[in-house]
Amino acid sequence: MTSFIKPYNDDPSVGHLSTPITSSAATKAYLASLPAYRKGLSPLLRGLEIGMAHGYLLLGPFEKLGPLRESELSLLIGFLSSVALVTLLTVCLAMYGKVTFEDSDVINTNELLTSKNWNQFTSGFFIGSFGGVSFAYLILLNIDS
Repeated sequence: MTSFIKPYNDDPSVGHLSTPITSSAATKAYLASLPAYRKGLSPLLRGLEIGMAHGYLLLGPFEKLGPLRESELSLLIGFLSSVALVTLLTVCLAMYGKVTFEDSDVINTNELLTSKNWNQFTSGFFIGSFGGVSFAYLILLNIDS
């Protein structure tokens, strides 16, 4: 069994193991289809797609597991809590981009890792996550319980 597990690219100093799961074509295809790695997407669209997925999934835990889960206001409180978390995450993304990419003269092969593109990604994330939370809120608001 240990013959299947070896250092990544036969280099033991990289700190990553190559296993049948991590090195399989299916895993590589799945990771390549994620918006963070998909080729041809603008930074704004990357942020929008990632934000929509995260925003849509945030509302449920806040509504169903929050301290007011048994009250009539649980959905509204869950919505407001989700919007607050999305805002906090957006501020964190902006701060990360400000301190990491402040030297805009550096040429990077990854199109997302520049100051301008990171700002577009952050803007897309905020719009997408707010839209995802709002969409989930409207769905849950109109479902007969």
